[in-house]
Amino acid sequence: MPRNDLAGVARWTRGTGPDDGGGHDARERDAGGPVALSRDGLPAWLDPVVRAAETVRPTQLSRFLPPKDGSGRQSAVLILFGEDERGPQLLLMERASSLRSHAGQPSFPGGALDPEDGDPQGDGPLRAALREAEEETGLDPSGVQLFGVLPRLYIPVSGFVVTPVLGWWREPTPVGVVDPNETARVFTVPVADLTHPDNRATAIHPSGFHGPAFLVESALVWGFTAGVIDRLLHFAGWERPWDRDKQVPLDWRA
Repeated sequence: MPRNDLAGVARWTRGTGPDDGGGHDARERDAGGPVALSRDGLPAWLDPVVRAAETVRPTQLSRFLPPKDGSGRQSAVLILFGEDERGPQLLLMERASSLRSHAGQPSFPGGALDPEDGDPQGDGPLRAALREAEEETGLDPSGVQLFGVLPRLYIPVSGFVVTPVLGWWREPTPVGVVDPNETARVFTVPVADLTHPDNRATAIHPSGFHGPAFLVESALVWGFTAGVIDRLLHFAGWERPWDRDKQVPLDWRA
């Protein structure tokens, strides 16, 4: 199956390494040049994620797809995989409780595209994902190798059309809260914790919403972020059987 549309627009590189670009040349991004997607040098454990990004269809990720009339606010999130002594991990943050959209929720770094990010149908989402991650977590984009994108999805409650951008934290740097008005906490979660059946549940909202949830790092990850993680684990072949009848009730403020 062919790659989804954005991956075909952005420039792919092969045979490059960390010393000559490797898909994360900060000078190129600052100059407004194309942002490269590169699979060169990725750890072998990311191969299932690469394959999933190539083959997954939008309807396999979510029933909420971008409006056909083109409405919705274009945005992007960075799904950043790293690795430390605990093994493979994901970077997450907890949004400030004062925000208008998704206040207090754990999420991927990300946000709406700015004009300077460029074409929303081209590499604009790639730039936006890196820019927002830097603004929200202090992440150094030069240490990130973008290697793929998932199909665009839709968040009806906020009207965002979201492009999930996949990255490999090739050169980890310290991260943390940059602006307390935007971010309450920045943390990493081992993939092993996300796949552990004890940490999985179904979130139930009074509105009728129900979906996958993860109880990790003293946080309840649910909603859009949990849905994407759930599908990534599934299509990467990392999912373990878990009790879908285990429920976590949410209140109206969630």
